[in-house]
Amino acid sequence: MTTKSQDRRKVRLSRALGIPLTPKAARYLEKRPYAPGEHGRTKRKADSDYAVRLREKQRLREQYGIREKQMRNTFNEARRQDGLTGENLVELLEMRLDALVVRSGFARTTAQARQLVVHRHILVDGQLVDRPSFRVKPGQLIHVKAKSEGTEPFQVAAAGGHAEVLPPVPGYLEVELDKLQARLVRRPKRSEVPVTCEVQLVVEYYAAR
Repeated sequence: MTTKSQDRRKVRLSRALGIPLTPKAARYLEKRPYAPGEHGRTKRKADSDYAVRLREKQRLREQYGIREKQMRNTFNEARRQDGLTGENLVELLEMRLDALVVRSGFARTTAQARQLVVHRHILVDGQLVDRPSFRVKPGQLIHVKAKSEGTEPFQVAAAGGHAEVLPPVPGYLEVELDKLQARLVRRPKRSEVPVTCEVQLVVEYYAAR
């Protein structure tokens, strides 16, 4: 898929889900804050409970850019842990390496973060990790490979070039952007994670499947 068609898909998806999935989609939603298609502007009939839960699950899944199987596996893991399943789910998704690369300001979008990981630019505690789904543990250091630091994408990142499109760095990360390194200091709390989602609806969606 070309970058342009990916962009168009993300914009369309953002409009359907009512949340910006990329900086470009955020600009588009400001101008056209309604769903795509000929009925986008008209008030839609009330969605069924199933449709509401499905959309909420899709919103969460698309914000992390993961496949349904990964989402389901993470949900099952969240359910086995102590505490509220929905909150656990978001916290586990947030500890993915690609998610933390974005939160740290090393990348502009989740898709870009995934690319940086897959192309072997990112280290965790000095070890190359090329799996975006890698679960970072509290205390671990995420940093850019020395050979990659001088490349343009990372120079832009180190200068704070993505700050205007990203939320502020959350409290569970300690970031030294000029050094292109970030440490996960503790497990994220749902209330701090900058994703838009009614997690209870996601739990209800999976509980009924």
